[in-house]
Amino acid sequence: MIFYCLLGAVFFASLSMTYVLRRYALANSLIDIPNARSSHTLPTPRGGGVAIVVSFLLGLPVLHSLQLVDLSTLIAFIGAGALISILGFADDHGHVAARWRLTGHFLAAGWIFFWLGVGIKLSILGFVIDLKWFTPVLFVVFIVWMLNLYNFMDGIDGLASLEAISVCLSACLVYWLGGNRELIWPLLLLVGAVTGFLCWNFPPARIFMGDAGSGFLGVTLAGAAIIATARKPELLWCWLILLGIFIVDATWTLLRRLLRGDKIYEAHRTHAYQYASRQYRSHKSVVYAVLAINILWLTPLAILVAVGWFSGIIALVVAYAPLVVIACKYQAGALEHQR
Repeated sequence: MIFYCLLGAVFFASLSMTYVLRRYALANSLIDIPNARSSHTLPTPRGGGVAIVVSFLLGLPVLHSLQLVDLSTLIAFIGAGALISILGFADDHGHVAARWRLTGHFLAAGWIFFWLGVGIKLSILGFVIDLKWFTPVLFVVFIVWMLNLYNFMDGIDGLASLEAISVCLSACLVYWLGGNRELIWPLLLLVGAVTGFLCWNFPPARIFMGDAGSGFLGVTLAGAAIIATARKPELLWCWLILLGIFIVDATWTLLRRLLRGDKIYEAHRTHAYQYASRQYRSHKSVVYAVLAINILWLTPLAILVAVGWFSGIIALVVAYAPLVVIACKYQAGALEHQR
């Protein structure tokens, strides 16, 4: 009962704080003006993701006091989340050089792995493997990539918010059916924080998340995946499956731009979801399609892995195959004049 009161408090804190941040953004000209690289057509305030950050991080100590998260999780999420959101907030207000952003990203990733990655191993085709010194390198790179791809995929109204909500709820179902129910609480808390923001961000958005929010969601979801993997190595595959749409679209697009010699740190609008939103002239249709794929395709496969009915790496290939086809169909990463 106390937890559900906390969940409601986090939701209303996020909802009301987003309203305040919108007023702040309007008063201080913190506005995204549409340009040739934008997916929106109207000037819109940005920086509302701070509401997610503050409401979630304030709720975590209460969750710890209820003995629903351990001290390591509390320290990892607060330290990394605060660092990434401060960097993002500064970037939303001006410009932080790419090298400093990336340095901060690796520091946050290292902080999360230090607190949450003790004893972590990989499970491949039923074999549990300890990669020794390479394990921290692999997972730190994973966290940094998750952080950045979430920023890349926050390009149309409501997409990043609904992805976080649907993935977290699906992960809770995976945990419930797979016998890891003790892992659901921080995810439900994050759902409450993001849902409060989504009330203002659902298409057509009245405020954007900004780098502070998108980076925070990326690093927090990566941290949740680390916690799950440390508890049960097979759960890493579940997280990779559930996050499949974002991982495939962002990675496919990045690889095409790298091969073409583009400056990958420059803004663009060549992701598959961006092309789809322009083709159908609707952000909402794309968001609903992503939600449907998450629920009807990716979640069942993740559940099959969690309950031991399907090998993780095989399920990942099965899950990603149609997502790669979709990325090809919408020519993710291609220059607009080449389509």
